[in-house]
Amino acid sequence: MPATPHYPVPAPSHAGAVVSSGSGGTDLELYREKFRRRLPDSLDELRGPMEGIVEPPATVVWSGLRAFDLASERQRMSLYRTVLAEGMRKDLCALLNRDILLRSWPTLRILVSTTVQGVWEDRFPELRALADVPPARPPARRRRTHEGPAAA
Repeated sequence: MPATPHYPVPAPSHAGAVVSSGSGGTDLELYREKFRRRLPDSLDELRGPMEGIVEPPATVVWSGLRAFDLASERQRMSLYRTVLAEGMRKDLCALLNRDILLRSWPTLRILVSTTVQGVWEDRFPELRALADVPPARPPARRRRTHEGPAAA
């Protein structure tokens, strides 16, 4: 599409993302603001469960796995990644747990978008302090064994 007054040529940002040069602010800043508005005032507001099976509402998880076992590291990380990206403030507070978030942040921060990561670390110094902690090694996938008449 050629550049017009209504559709200015996008300018590359220093982070590699394309941002609009329009007068309404950059697309990236609007995108960041979308996530900022959802943040709790304090990590202490994150009072989600620490164990058990969590079934987020369809407004947060609308396809794929719908129930997450917090005892499974993979499922817990998947839940937290999805809630951080899709949840509104009430979802963040109801589904995320402060202690789990802090313990998981070194790994979670590389699983979420740089926008989500930056917004959370800008607001919460506790998370920013964990930025240099190396992420945990991903848990080994369990191999399924094929047992039964066909395996014999």
